[in-house]
Amino acid sequence: MSDFLLHAPEGANKKPKRVGRGSSSGLGTTAGKGNKGQQSRSGKAVPYVGFEGGQMPLYRRIAHRGFSNYPFKKEYAIVNVSDLEAKFNAGETVDAAALKAKGLVKSSAKLVKILGDGDLAKSLTVSVDKVSASAKAKIEKAGGSVKEAEEKSTESK
Repeated sequence: MSDFLLHAPEGANKKPKRVGRGSSSGLGTTAGKGNKGQQSRSGKAVPYVGFEGGQMPLYRRIAHRGFSNYPFKKEYAIVNVSDLEAKFNAGETVDAAALKAKGLVKSSAKLVKILGDGDLAKSLTVSVDKVSASAKAKIEKAGGSVKEAEEKSTESK
């Protein structure tokens, strides 16, 4: 019969805090609210998020003017030359679809950039959005070719 006696684990059932019931209770006088100030009063709600006690709040002190380039920034998925050496065979074409198929770039990546970390001994045809100068030199030295999809706007000026 003792197998069916169920009880809560120790510490699961706590007695409620009875505040303001005399100094010997440990929660008398200030009832655990500290001394004085806005938080010790009844109905102590702070007016709103960002309220600084009446001081001019930060969101109103700082000027909200000007231009931000954040919505227009471009994020590139980065692939190194050493990754190309490991995953591609000689004569293959390296583009965004091939990089996604080989698992070097996430499927959500929109732009791809090749960086020159590592060595390349295979001849590859690289056709991506951007290629660093060192990566371009290594690819061409190995007998490959580079075609960037995105031409720099500063060259036309």
